Amino acid sequence: MPTQALVEYGRAKVNLTLRVVGRRVNGYHDLESVVSFADCADRLTLVPGPELKLGTTGPLADACGVASDNLVLKAARLLAERVPNVALGSFTLEKVLPVAAGIGGGSADAAAALRLLARLNGLMLDDARIREVALQTGADVPVCLSSRACDMTGVGETLLPLSLPKLPAVLVNPRVPVATKDVFGALGLRHGELLVGATDVIESPVWPDEGASIGDWIEALAQVPNDLEPPALRIQPAIAAVLSALRAGPGGLLARMSGSGATCFAIFSSAAEAASAAAMIAADHPAWWVHAGELS
Repeated sequence: MPTQALVEYGRAKVNLTLRVVGRRVNGYHDLESVVSFADCADRLTLVPGPELKLGTTGPLADACGVASDNLVLKAARLLAERVPNVALGSFTLEKVLPVAAGIGGGSADAAAALRLLARLNGLMLDDARIREVALQTGADVPVCLSSRACDMTGVGETLLPLSLPKLPAVLVNPRVPVATKDVFGALGLRHGELLVGATDVIESPVWPDEGASIGDWIEALAQVPNDLEPPALRIQPAIAAVLSALRAGPGGLLARMSGSGATCFAIFSSAAEAASAAAMIAADHPAWWVHAGELS
């Protein structure tokens, strides 16, 4: 068993589309979402040891809240309940992604914790116990476990890999948290209610095949919105300002909100145009969190 520090990264999750199909009788929402991952990430370190604990560092460490409520510890505890004599240790989270931001930062951190514990204990990521813990920790944790582009359906448990090209992009968060539960609450679905018609539920979108161009993907993505964007805009009007800033950048192909917000993204024709737009937005809005990079 390794005794040195182990390191994993929790990459930001970006919902390129997000359909809310309906709400189950048990209250969970059925979704269909094309999920991609950005090249910005939190850094999670695990030092094996007898005590399970978590420390936070980094520019956004203060936003993490109480450590005992962190999804990293929740995932570790749930795994310990299922794997006899599981080896644990001390986690250190370097937090650089904004929280309550619609990019799955907490879920990505929990997934990174599960990858670290799998390595430490000689477990495969497709181990049924790992998969069960991922879903029980949070709906976005299963997709973050592999951090690969996919079509995510159900409550987050069904994942179909997609061959997504590298997409030059800019991510922007106005540094205002938006609670996911509030956005879903504003959507106003009753238990057992469908948001779309039965035909729409049966006919899943057909996404471009491997080797498709960025243009092919933009054309397909533009036809499927983020259903959470309108209620999120009602809750947090700052999202409208972010979208306006992203759409003002030359070379922008598609701009919308990710997840339940408030982070928004724009896909650009080239990395140079993305970098230029990010620099302009950062200069105009120095208090915002801005990242230029790639989605894949």
